[in-house]
Amino acid sequence: MDALPPENLYPYTVSRPIYSNPTFEEDNERQTREERTLRERLSRTCGCSGRQALKVVKGVFPVIDWLSRYPIREWLPSDVISGVSTGLVCSLQGLAYALLVSVAPVYGLYSAFFPILTYFLLGTSRHISVGPFPVTCLMVGSVVLTLAPDDHFLLPGNGTGVNGTEADGIVVDVEAMEAQRIMVASSMTVLVGLFQVVMGLLQVGFLVRYLSDPLVGGFTTAAAFHVLISQLKIVLSVPTNNHSGCFSILYTLIDVFTNIRQTNRADLVAGLLTIVIVMAVKEVNSKFRHKIPVPIPIEVIVTMVAAGISYATELESRYGASIVHSIPRGFAPAQPPNTQLLWNILGSSFSTAVVGYAVAVSVAKVYAAKHDYTIDGNQELIAFGFSNVFCGCFSGFVASTALSRTAVQESTGGKSQMAGIISALMVMIVILALGNLLEPLQKSVLAAIVVANLKGMFMQVTEVPTLWRQNRADCFIWLATCLASVVLGLDVGLLAGLVFEMGTVVVRTQFPACSTLGNIPGTNIYRNMKDYKNIAEVPGIKIFKCNAPIYFANIDYFKERLRATVGFDSVRVFKKRNKALKKIHKLIKKGKLRATETGEVVSEASLGVDNKGFESEQDSGRESGQVEDGDWPVPEVEVRVDWALELPVRVSVPKVQIHSLVLDFSAVSFLDVVAVKSLRLVIKEFLRIGVNVYIAGCDDEIVRKMEALAFFDEEVTRDLLFLSVHDAILFIKLETANGSMQDAMVEGLSLMQDCKEPPPFTEEEDLIETYDNQHRAIHGLSN
Repeated sequence: MDALPPENLYPYTVSRPIYSNPTFEEDNERQTREERTLRERLSRTCGCSGRQALKVVKGVFPVIDWLSRYPIREWLPSDVISGVSTGLVCSLQGLAYALLVSVAPVYGLYSAFFPILTYFLLGTSRHISVGPFPVTCLMVGSVVLTLAPDDHFLLPGNGTGVNGTEADGIVVDVEAMEAQRIMVASSMTVLVGLFQVVMGLLQVGFLVRYLSDPLVGGFTTAAAFHVLISQLKIVLSVPTNNHSGCFSILYTLIDVFTNIRQTNRADLVAGLLTIVIVMAVKEVNSKFRHKIPVPIPIEVIVTMVAAGISYATELESRYGASIVHSIPRGFAPAQPPNTQLLWNILGSSFSTAVVGYAVAVSVAKVYAAKHDYTIDGNQELIAFGFSNVFCGCFSGFVASTALSRTAVQESTGGKSQMAGIISALMVMIVILALGNLLEPLQKSVLAAIVVANLKGMFMQVTEVPTLWRQNRADCFIWLATCLASVVLGLDVGLLAGLVFEMGTVVVRTQFPACSTLGNIPGTNIYRNMKDYKNIAEVPGIKIFKCNAPIYFANIDYFKERLRATVGFDSVRVFKKRNKALKKIHKLIKKGKLRATETGEVVSEASLGVDNKGFESEQDSGRESGQVEDGDWPVPEVEVRVDWALELPVRVSVPKVQIHSLVLDFSAVSFLDVVAVKSLRLVIKEFLRIGVNVYIAGCDDEIVRKMEALAFFDEEVTRDLLFLSVHDAILFIKLETANGSMQDAMVEGLSLMQDCKEPPPFTEEEDLIETYDNQHRAIHGLSN
């Protein structure tokens, strides 16, 4: 809505009482919330009826709900076209992404097939294409290379190894290595699925919210660098050692440039041509997407052409090109995971489970919002969990989704997961019948397809300048996560980025924005004094606002900012005043000071002869010699000390220029035990020096929290709570006008000047509990 120009502003008038929280609750009959017992909640949740049972079944198997209402004539033709197109892309991406996992390409086909079947039954998104995703594939691949490196499978050789499988008479047992690697990958996939299922059953899908957009952007950009470097050696077809963990990118680059002279030119040319062609056609598809009914399946075309050229020109035998070799027909038999490996892959599996789910649910939400339907985050966890368990048992690796593949499914007319089932049928056809046609395909072409699909991830770098302008903290999260993931590896880098992100949240709440508010004249509007010229501070009143929750980590900062706002330390003021009053008392007792008729304390010399009329009976008695010093009963003297004026004793007392303090809690979302206890002490510290404290703008939930944490007592009552800052200010002005407001500048004290009585100001006054005393007590416990 556009802002109204000044000449079109319409004034409004509101007439209502000045409300403190107690009066408002009394006038509007505040209700106490009914708290259900655990038994009542369990009976309500676990109660069973036919309708509830059907709802539960539909919740577990969403396919029952949408398939019963599936409009066959309207949606099926579009889903068939979309499924065929997506199935071809799934097959090729499955073959390509298997290289990231460091397993044979055929296992990529399994990973593109099995997850779709279970997601069809359990998933809630209509449009995402389930299958391998480069980032999760690379995370699995790093674990595979760690637990099953080439060094574990070295055998004595005869010097006839090919493309790095032989060195100095030592060859790699490729068959045993591939068997062990797929065992590691599939076992990890099952564990990832179990983590996701458990998280879904525990309803903790909200945990993915901790992966903010800047964190995910930095992480996926770093993952794109890892993918690029890992595929670089395949495009160049140079021998390298397997590296994972910290500085793996650096070590891989060193190996690549060390062996750069062994580059296979046929693989290099095929890879570069594939990257250029695929990226160019994808750009055309993106630019003319409204004019082209179906995106050009450039990956399929390039793959078929490259396989045909490789077969016709015999690139492997003539030029030593590295090809796919064998894609066996049919499916591998189901096998259980290797339980001995599970403890070694526990941490990596959890991080992979979180990343896979986070990416998938993010993509699903984008298309759900576009097509006006909702997804269930916890059900998505369960769906992907069972998909990964099922896939892992059939020698597949972790499934998530890819934005490029999902875009193909949606842009080609996909309306539901029926398109996903048809794409799975296309992958099955490739597995059962067409796989052998891709055996002559060069691996560099598959690697180039992977690289060409990284453009979207790399383009996230352009977000950094925007983040820097919008929010420096988010920019630092992006950069820190990206740098940590590049240097430390994806799993450790993700953890480091998450810790850094949590650190920024703590820092932002530990050092919140605090401000001093002033009033826009003639209105009930209060704003930061630094932001507006036409603003006035209310005389004798300070209005302090904290724009964050108040808890144990920022209560000290809150107190510091409050001291800076009011301009004095209430504890120090109290101690200095106490010291001055004790000195005044002693001087009065010695006769060096006197109290005038108004109660003002003055020195004996300043009274002169004009003040003899105010001589006390004690003075007359002393002149006549009727009593001895210290024995005369002294009447009560009302002493008034004006702290704003110069004192008759040499004690420097800080000036207090206010009589009231208003704490604006409208932006405070929660309080903890430490904050409540400290706030109560702060209020008491102000009250004992004559400054009244009021709290305005508290939400009802905050008030309930205060009550639960025993914030209120005899001194700090609920009467200090007001609905708004303006209510508090009007109340203070009325109290001041009626004369019932205590003047913080003048303190009245009744002194019984009987020398036999103890001084009214004893050391016990210093024992009043303060926050500083808490620190001393804690220090004392350590002695």
